[in-house]
Amino acid sequence: MEGTEIRKLVTLEDDHWWYRERRHLLRQRVRDLAPGQALDIGAAGGGNTRVLQSLGWDVLALEFTAEGAEVARERGLQVVRADAQSLPVHDQSLDLITALDVLEHLPDDEGAAAEIHRVLRPGGILVAAVPVDQRLWSEHDVAVGHQRRYAAADFMALLQGAGLEVLEARSWMVLLRPAVAWHRRRSQGSDLTRPHPLTNAALTSVVRLERHLPVSRAPGVSLFVTARRRR
Repeated sequence: MEGTEIRKLVTLEDDHWWYRERRHLLRQRVRDLAPGQALDIGAAGGGNTRVLQSLGWDVLALEFTAEGAEVARERGLQVVRADAQSLPVHDQSLDLITALDVLEHLPDDEGAAAEIHRVLRPGGILVAAVPVDQRLWSEHDVAVGHQRRYAAADFMALLQGAGLEVLEARSWMVLLRPAVAWHRRRSQGSDLTRPHPLTNAALTSVVRLERHLPVSRAPGVSLFVTARRRR
């Protein structure tokens, strides 16, 4: 993701409906884990890093861009600039890794998955999210630097091929998928814009409905996966 897009993300993420719900989904997946050593890959300004920090994790934010790393430091987070395809972390040293909307940006996603396996302790957890369904490819994907959108089965196979056991996989943005598909067909660039407050509130209500409906196996816009390094 280009520096200008990182800056957009940082100014939006605290209040934007999509980022707030993504933080909720992350919190839901890690809240019952015993805190330990964590790495937030692709941290940008550190919104997800702060979720882990609030739950008691000793967390390092890893960010490739100078802009994202600078903002994370300004927020008082421990941050390192590095490439997710070559993690500056010792073997089997981490209890938790988060990689939310990261792997789709990387030319070598297999290498990144192997790196995640390398640095997780046996039994360590990965929480990852990726965009799915190549039919939704649009100028937004180009603008934010996506290399691909995954098929759900392909993403789970990627993790399993790296030696990770998939514990849970659920679709996200199911209810809004038709609207996203319509919008993306007309897209001229990134969707990283600040919505009107009424729009933000309405979309917040829609995505929160998915917390209570049995739609996690229906086609969505994104896939959330929890995986574990095999012991």
